[in-house]
Amino acid sequence: MIDPARLSLLATAPEPDSLLLRDARIVDVEAGAAAPGSVWVRDGRIEAVGSRDELRAATAASGAPTVEVDLGGRTLLPGLMNMHTHFSLALPGERGARISALDPAGLALYMADGARRTLHAGVTTVRCVAERDHADFALRRAIERGETLGPDIYTAGQAIVCTGGHGHEGSDTLECDGPAGFARGVRTQIKAGADLIKVMISGGIAGEHEGIATPQLTDDEMRSVIGVAHAWGRKVTAHAGPAEVIARAVELGLDCVEHGYELTPEVAEAMAEAGTALVPTLVVSRCKAFFDELGVPEWMQQRSLAAGPRHIESFRMALDAGVEMMVGSDMPPFWMFEGAPAVIREMEHMSGFGLGPAATLRAGTLTTARWLGTDDRVGTVEPGKRADLIALPGDPLGDVSALRGIDWVMKAGRVVRDDARALSPAAGSRNGERS
Repeated sequence: MIDPARLSLLATAPEPDSLLLRDARIVDVEAGAAAPGSVWVRDGRIEAVGSRDELRAATAASGAPTVEVDLGGRTLLPGLMNMHTHFSLALPGERGARISALDPAGLALYMADGARRTLHAGVTTVRCVAERDHADFALRRAIERGETLGPDIYTAGQAIVCTGGHGHEGSDTLECDGPAGFARGVRTQIKAGADLIKVMISGGIAGEHEGIATPQLTDDEMRSVIGVAHAWGRKVTAHAGPAEVIARAVELGLDCVEHGYELTPEVAEAMAEAGTALVPTLVVSRCKAFFDELGVPEWMQQRSLAAGPRHIESFRMALDAGVEMMVGSDMPPFWMFEGAPAVIREMEHMSGFGLGPAATLRAGTLTTARWLGTDDRVGTVEPGKRADLIALPGDPLGDVSALRGIDWVMKAGRVVRDDARALSPAAGSRNGERS
């Protein structure tokens, strides 16, 4: 368990400008391997990676007062990234109704709490793919200014839907119709500060009066969304279930598919050839306990569970075709579900259903950074990268379930979670002195 008092101290204490994270087992997510080593973090970035003695000499030569942190052989890897996040999620049911009823101040506090919990779960970057009332932009600014704890946020703002389309009930979507209407919808989100565009091109699990396979945009409307977004330098991701709808969107230049409940081998191959990524969100079609906790109505639960077997078949088709996979939970990343935060449970599903541990770690770090265009800054443990790091006792390359043991989180060189005393800086361990 995380000690709230300890977290409070971590949130307010000044962080040393120079830290030596010594005696770790450092994961190379690109190679899918790990090796003993230490990491020198300076001014929020990784200055060097090497042996403990090499880095002690380097820190001493720099003259920078350096605090050593003994990782005690723990596994050290990049902070996780979650590419399908909703901090203002309000599903049908009793709990969702309470969230929907929040006023702007209450919503801001609720979302800030979710961002803090997400960071403590080891997720240092998220992609928000539909948030209420553009509150995500205010949250992003607050995190950037250091006013609240949270991951880096890349956001689509409101998702764009047709009139009566998937998710139209809430203020996390914007209803549009016709090519001109969808073009304006895209520009509206970009004007607000969107990093990407999310569009609902089919029905889904949470739509009471639609089916997962219900097409919701015409070709001309999809062409408009993708064309305008690309002209403005934004990628497009689509909530999509059926193969036929996905096939048309891929032909038109779609960059990413969310869910992909009902793929075919042919469509999966088309996605791989076009470089269209998949965020499978496997956990959403096998999360009855989560729905029970939220009071989600029976019709939605039945639709979710019924989609599960076909969802796994689609995922495996995409794997066989070589589609690029990225981690996204849809459920709040921090939500404890079946003994693990939802993002970890999603990674367990991805690994267990065929992706394997090493590729799953890449899907939750480097692959996502590449899609976001941030791989020059985050996603690996390398010199020059920002120090977004997590540590744990186990070996996630052997079994991603080891991520359940995350007990230390660093964001931009600042320790934001440390619930293992073995990771406390050694007293008097400065400027290369041994403790």
